[in-house]
Amino acid sequence: MEPSVTRKKTYDLLMNKALVLFEQGEIPSISRLATEAGVSRATAYRYFPTQSDLIAAAVGASLETIREWKPKSDDKVGERIAELFDFAFPEMFRHEGALRAALLVSLQQWALERHSPDKMEKKLVRGNRKATLARVMEPVKEKYSPEMYRKVIAAFSLLYGSEVFLVMKDIWGMDNQEVIDNVQWMAKAIINQANREFSEEEYAGNK
Repeated sequence: MEPSVTRKKTYDLLMNKALVLFEQGEIPSISRLATEAGVSRATAYRYFPTQSDLIAAAVGASLETIREWKPKSDDKVGERIAELFDFAFPEMFRHEGALRAALLVSLQQWALERHSPDKMEKKLVRGNRKATLARVMEPVKEKYSPEMYRKVIAAFSLLYGSEVFLVMKDIWGMDNQEVIDNVQWMAKAIINQANREFSEEEYAGNK
C-alpha cells in the first residue's frame, strides 16, 4: 500500500474516532484519541500536534459540506440567509459535540492567554462564517453603505454559529427546529431593519 494511502487511512481512522468521542461529550486529548484508535501516541501526535489542531480539524471535517454551500437565490439576501440556515443548522446539529468543544477550548485559551501567556499552546482558529456570509451578502455589497453592510453581516454572524446553541438550547431549552425557527425570525428582523434604514437614507439623500 502506498504511503499516501496509508496516511489517509490513519487520518480518517483518527478523525472518525475523534468525532465519535466529541459526540459522546468528550474533549479527547491526543493520547486518549491514540488509545481509542489503537495507534501509538507518536503516530497520533504526527497528525495532531496539539489538541487545538485536533479540534480545528474536527470542526473542519464537520463543516465541510457547509463550506461548499452556494445560494440558489440570485438577488435576495433574505432568501439566501434562509437557505443557508435551513441547510447549515442540521449539519451543525449532527456535529454539535465537536462544535461545542471548539467553544470550550476557545474560552479556556482566552483565560490561559491572560493568566499564563507563556504556557499558551497553538491558538484555535475557528470557523469560516465570514466567507460564507459574504456569499449571502453579495446582492447588497454595492447597494448598502460600507457601515450598513458591516452592521448586517456582523449581526448575521451572531446567529450563524454554534454560539447560538448556548443561548437557545442551554438557556431556553429549545429543540433543534425551534433554534432554526428563531434564528430565521431574527434574520428577517435584521433585514427589515437594514432595508428600512436604507430607504430612509435614500429619501434623505433625494431631498
